[in-house]
Amino acid sequence: MKIAPALIVAVILSSGAAAAQETKPVPKDSVRVFIPGCTKGYIFTAGHRTEDEPGSVNIPEGMHLRMNAPKKLMTEIKAHEGAMIEISGLMKKGQLRPDGVSIGGGVRVSPGPASAGGIGGNPGVSQSMIDVEGWRPIAGDCPSH
Repeated sequence: MKIAPALIVAVILSSGAAAAQETKPVPKDSVRVFIPGCTKGYIFTAGHRTEDEPGSVNIPEGMHLRMNAPKKLMTEIKAHEGAMIEISGLMKKGQLRPDGVSIGGGVRVSPGPASAGGIGGNPGVSQSMIDVEGWRPIAGDCPSH
């Protein structure tokens, strides 16, 4: 008779763990991505993909993403600056195709804004963003710049 209560407790605990691991649904205009790379502050730089760490989308090496995450999660990620990590999160579908032409080594050449009367910034240029849901450490070191 003692086996039945233990079995009930085990089933309740395992169902609670499964519910805690469920992920949020992906909005129609977004995609869930897994990207290896390195962080510095709130900026994530996509790293080199390997066969054992391929990621989930074709984000070019060297692409910078602005991370948006809860404070606790950002604190955890910032504690691992200088080490390779893989982040998972949601990105808008339109951000997955960076403008310009890749010339290798993580460098892209893209057209600049047309400005009349001199050099100036373009407030219309947007930074690619990712709503970070989680992260995990992976093998490798980040390049020091």
